[in-house]
Amino acid sequence: MAEQDYDRGPESERDEDDYPLNKQAVARIIEAVDTGDRDLLLSEMEPLHAADIADLLEQINSGDRRALIALYGREFDGDILSELDESIREEVIGLLTPEVLADAVRDLDSDDVVDLVEDLEGGQQATILSALEDSDRIAVQQSLTYPEYSAGRLMQREVVMAPEHWCVGDAIDYMRHVEELPEQFYHMILVDPRLHPVGNVTLGRIMGARRETALKDLVEDTFHTIRVTRDEGDVAYMFNQYHLISAPVVDEDDRLVGVITIDDAMAVLDEEHEEDIMRLAGVGEGGLNDSVIETSKQRVPWLAVNLLTAILASLVIAQFEATITQFVALAVLMPIVASMGGNAATQSLTVAVRALATKDLTGSNVWRVLWREIMVGMINGLIFAATMAIVGIVWFGGPELGYVIAAAMVINLVVAGLAGSAIPVVMDRMGIDPALGSGTFVTTVTDVVGFFAFLGLAAVFLV
Repeated sequence: MAEQDYDRGPESERDEDDYPLNKQAVARIIEAVDTGDRDLLLSEMEPLHAADIADLLEQINSGDRRALIALYGREFDGDILSELDESIREEVIGLLTPEVLADAVRDLDSDDVVDLVEDLEGGQQATILSALEDSDRIAVQQSLTYPEYSAGRLMQREVVMAPEHWCVGDAIDYMRHVEELPEQFYHMILVDPRLHPVGNVTLGRIMGARRETALKDLVEDTFHTIRVTRDEGDVAYMFNQYHLISAPVVDEDDRLVGVITIDDAMAVLDEEHEEDIMRLAGVGEGGLNDSVIETSKQRVPWLAVNLLTAILASLVIAQFEATITQFVALAVLMPIVASMGGNAATQSLTVAVRALATKDLTGSNVWRVLWREIMVGMINGLIFAATMAIVGIVWFGGPELGYVIAAAMVINLVVAGLAGSAIPVVMDRMGIDPALGSGTFVTTVTDVVGFFAFLGLAAVFLV
C-alpha cells in the first residue's frame, strides 16, 4: 500500500514530534496491518488519542480501514466513533462486530450516543440501542424525540444536582459516595423541590469553602437555563456570548432534564462556521470522505444556478454587440470591471454573513453598516478608477476609454458594497440562511451592473 502523504509544510515539520500521528507512526501502523502483527498495532495505537485514531481511519482507504478494524478488535473505543466524520461513521460501525460495538458504546455519555445513532439506519440504530442498559436506552430514545439540531439532542442526561438547602459538606459527601458520576462535569446544579434549576455552583468553589457553607451562598452570578427545544445554534451563541462552561436544560415545565457543556457547544459553533464557509462556496456540507457521486450531487445545484446567472450577464453583453464590434478594446477591459466588482462584493458579503451569524448585525445598526459599505465602495472605486483611467489612456492612446472604465469602476464597486451587505440581510429577514446562495446572487448583481455600466457608458460617449 502506498504511504499516505502527511506533509504539512516546513513550519509544521518542526513540531512533528508533538503530533503522535506523524508519518513514521502511520507507516508503522500500516506495516502492522499489512503483516497482521496485532502486537505491533496495539503498541503503536496505544499512545494515540481517540481523535488521532479517527483521523487515521478517515485518511486511509476503505480496504485498509477494514483490515485495521478487524485486527484492532475489542480494543476499539467508543470515543473513536464520536470523533469520526459522519461520512464514514456508518461504514465503520458496519465493520465492528456486535460484541465490539456494544462494548464501545456502553461507556459513552448519553449525548455522544444520541449524536452517534441519530443519523444511522434503523438496523444499526437498533443494534446500538440494544447494547445499552435499560435506563440509558430510555434516556437516548427520549432525546431522539426532540427536534433535530435542538438542545434536547445536544444535552447529556448525566447531571450532578443538589437540593438548594444543602451545604458544602452535604455536596462533598454525596459526590464521594454516589455510585456513578459523569466523567467530566463543571457545576453542581441547585434545584428546588419541583426540580426547577435555581443556580450553578462550580466545583472549585465547593472545594474551596468550609463544609458548613450553604451552597446557595456560592452560586455563580451568571446563570442561564436552556429550553429543551431551543436551536443548537442559539445554544452555541449563548455559550460564546456569556462565557458559559455548562448550562442546565429544562423542559416545558422548567424542570431539569439535562445539561449542556462547553465542549458540545463549541463543537456546534465550529460546525456552524464550517457550514457557512461551505455554503458560501456552494459546496453544501460535503467532506473529503464523500464519494464522487455524493460530491457531484452536492455541487451541481449551485453550479446550475451560477450557469443561469452567467447567461443573464451574457444577455446584457449581447445588447451592446454593436458597440463591442466598433471598440474591440471594450472586450479586453470588461473582465477587469466584473472581477473587481465580484471581489469587492465578496469582501462585503463575508463580513455581513459572519456578523449575522454572531448577531452583531441587527436591525438597529443595519443602515449604518450598509452606508459604511457604500462609502467604502465609493472610496475604493475612486482609487482604482484613477488607476484604470491612466491604464486606459496609456494602453489605448485616448482619454475617452479611460474615463468610461473609471466611471464604471466607481459604479460597480459602490453597488458591490451595497449588494454584498444587503443581500445577506434580506435573505436573513426572509428566514433563509444568508450563507446559502448569497455568493451567487451577489456575483450576478455585480456582473450585470458592471457590464451594463461599462458598455452603456461606452455606447453613450464613444459611439
